[in-house]
Amino acid sequence: MIKATRVDGVYSSDPEQDPGATFYPELTYVDVIRDRLKVMDSTAITLCMDNAIPIVVFNLTVEGNLKRVVTGERIGTIIREVTHAG
Repeated sequence: MIKATRVDGVYSSDPEQDPGATFYPELTYVDVIRDRLKVMDSTAITLCMDNAIPIVVFNLTVEGNLKRVVTGERIGTIIREVTHAG
């Protein structure tokens, strides 16, 4: 699933309000729910988790980003069952 937004991906808080917000390149569904990160509502996150549907959150306002996501280029934040490091 792709989630287009105005920022580069998922952050610890709104980067438009908090310049010190931390960017997360990868998260698990549980991370998003546990930390109450404002990606999408918890029902949507849970539905993706139950069906193992990865979510890519990216900035739609950057020209070419939609094509990058669709062609598999790594941009934004990916949310899935297990992070690449874990």
